[in-house]
Amino acid sequence: MSDSPTLFDKIIRGEIPSYKVYEDEHVYAFLDIGPQSQGHTLVVPKESKAQLDELSDDAAAAIGRALPRLCRAVLQATGATAYNILQNNGARAGQAVFHVHFHIIPRFDDDGLSFKWTPGDLNQDRANELLAAMHAALSEEA
Repeated sequence: MSDSPTLFDKIIRGEIPSYKVYEDEHVYAFLDIGPQSQGHTLVVPKESKAQLDELSDDAAAAIGRALPRLCRAVLQATGATAYNILQNNGARAGQAVFHVHFHIIPRFDDDGLSFKWTPGDLNQDRANELLAAMHAALSEEA
């Protein structure tokens, strides 16, 4: 990955204007200028990492504290009663700006937005394999 600043780094530093919703020591939130719906808000850590798994615990915790508060603000400001939180990691997952970011997308009746969800299958053998690998990975981090 490049060490050059991302679009979001430049927004956080004030080099590119934004419609700032919220800012604290670790988090910056602003209105998306290409919104999926009115009130679509981006929430980014000030720590410049491409993917969620790369964030420090402090940055991740700060995002976790800010997201519910920002969701409540988006709901109140827009009158929406539902919302999606979307977060992509890597180009294959649809990430376009390689700086961790969360989308808060307010939902309205007849907004025309949809997410296709096609459930797969999980059998017991595969579940046990996955659990063993994940538990091992978690114990290595501890």
